[in-house]
Amino acid sequence: MKEYGYVRVSSTEQNEDRQLIVMKSIGIPKDRVYIDKQSGKDFDRPRYKSMIRKIKEGDILFVLSIDRLGRDYVEIQEQWRFITKIKKADIVIIDMPLLDTRREKNLLGTFIADLVLQVLSFVAQSERESIRKRQAEGIAAAKAKGKHMGRPRKSMPDNFVEIVREWERKETPLSNILQQCGDISSTTFYRKVAEYDETNKHELKCIDETYTF
Repeated sequence: MKEYGYVRVSSTEQNEDRQLIVMKSIGIPKDRVYIDKQSGKDFDRPRYKSMIRKIKEGDILFVLSIDRLGRDYVEIQEQWRFITKIKKADIVIIDMPLLDTRREKNLLGTFIADLVLQVLSFVAQSERESIRKRQAEGIAAAKAKGKHMGRPRKSMPDNFVEIVREWERKETPLSNILQQCGDISSTTFYRKVAEYDETNKHELKCIDETYTF
């Protein structure tokens, strides 16, 4: 019998330390703690898949909370049954003692656990949908105010026209040109040239059609 821990955060910016501290406190070996930095919308996660392949009958999977396992109501139910019925392993949701399949393996205990699982799975998906709704509303409000969403737009230097002319005449290597423009990528540079070419046709030559923007 082996014990495994599963840790998930939704993005690389989020911190998984709290979950790791809990796993360490209950004695899960570091090499059996699997971490995904990915959305809980489905179970197509590399570390989760790797862990599931290793889990065998009699093993125990520890997860801090049901939303760390996932945030899709149907898929949580399916994964739960796959682990407990097909793999014949146990699951312990640390912050919800009723979701501990090692306890009360009789009909009543199973019924209570299934009921709690359904309620918490529903809550997990509802929270995900609420987060997505708030994000969409925030983006819409920002756009309505004229704010640019996504990465900040790179502004080109005042002498961009002269820089492009040097590049067209092959007087300056592209690497140097990119540095002069603030260490932008070649793709961004080509796109900016195309934009300037469109709005300043009297100043810039047409870009060769072989370039891909």
